[in-house]
Amino acid sequence: MPSTRTRPRIALLDASHADSNTRRNFRRELDAELVEYDVTSNITPPHVEFDGIVITGSRSSVYWDEPWIQTLITYVTEAIQKQLPVLGVCYGHQVLASAIGGTVSDMGEYELGYREITQRATDPLFEGIPDSFMAFTSHSDVVTDLPDEAVTLAHNDYGIHAFRYGNAWGVQFHPEYDRQTAEVITRRKSLPDAYVQEVLDEITEANYSRACKSKRLFDNFLGEIEHSPQSISTVSTDVV
Repeated sequence: MPSTRTRPRIALLDASHADSNTRRNFRRELDAELVEYDVTSNITPPHVEFDGIVITGSRSSVYWDEPWIQTLITYVTEAIQKQLPVLGVCYGHQVLASAIGGTVSDMGEYELGYREITQRATDPLFEGIPDSFMAFTSHSDVVTDLPDEAVTLAHNDYGIHAFRYGNAWGVQFHPEYDRQTAEVITRRKSLPDAYVQEVLDEITEANYSRACKSKRLFDNFLGEIEHSPQSISTVSTDVV
């Protein structure tokens, strides 16, 4: 007999400069109605009437002087002020930090490939994920400072890899990546050939399988949306 369940309506703020891998990955990992906005074209939603917001990765830096970046930060700041559940991934993590008054800096080096990350605090976003877990990383900027109200949730030797601020979570790593994306992103990097090849050699089924444990955070985020008093829950789907 058919039953009705509600799927959350999420604004996907795509900062990837129209990278098709980004859209494919988030569509696969998020069981939600995604309303996509190309924020690099200076397009943001006209309102914050969503169940949640997800901000993607990007090849840009949040401290660049480009109009679309400030437009994005301003929109995210408004969403946070309205206590809307927000998840920022990689660049999105840095956008969140900037929106709450944190600091993002150039590391002067690159963290690329499957890396070990360690949890520092208990949080529902990481429920069911090992205290020490593997995830794919690709960044040369890092969150170096957060306001006192923010809680660092995970880190490694490169710095902060996850934090929470109210109903907003940022993760520096890429739980959404599949192996195809990891390989494409790695080959694009202007890094020494030996380093690139080393990373490519580690994009194995075994490492990807370990990294898949971090994907659970997407379901955990949807769970937080479900319990959020800000949820509008406007989309229904019939399930047999």
